[in-house]
Amino acid sequence: QVQLVESGGGLVQPGGSLRLSCAVSGRIDRIYLMGWYRQAPGKQRELVASIVEGSRDTNYADSVKGRFTISRDNAKNTLYLQMSSLKPEDTAVYYCNLFGKVLPGGSTPSDYWGQGTQVTVAS
Repeated sequence: QVQLVESGGGLVQPGGSLRLSCAVSGRIDRIYLMGWYRQAPGKQRELVASIVEGSRDTNYADSVKGRFTISRDNAKNTLYLQMSSLKPEDTAVYYCNLFGKVLPGGSTPSDYWGQGTQVTVAS
């Protein structure tokens, strides 16, 4: 069992900032990749940002590049998304994603998802 719990969402004015957190727990053997996705009503889920656990290489959607920063803490059990200069079009449910291998050993790497946290950017 792997649990990903997002927090930090809420209502913020355009131009404001929020920091999302994703607490990871459970029977994790190895994490290969983590990321943040978002989905607005009537739209496809899209990748916002990702981070490779080994190299710490990051990838960002063009729409958020320069405004959002993805990071992890030293214990590698919490994923963050720092969001600045927020725009109304950033409004969506944000989901934490983990691609990895869970215990017991020998399992095939799979995607795991959090329940999502709502971010609303409005005056």
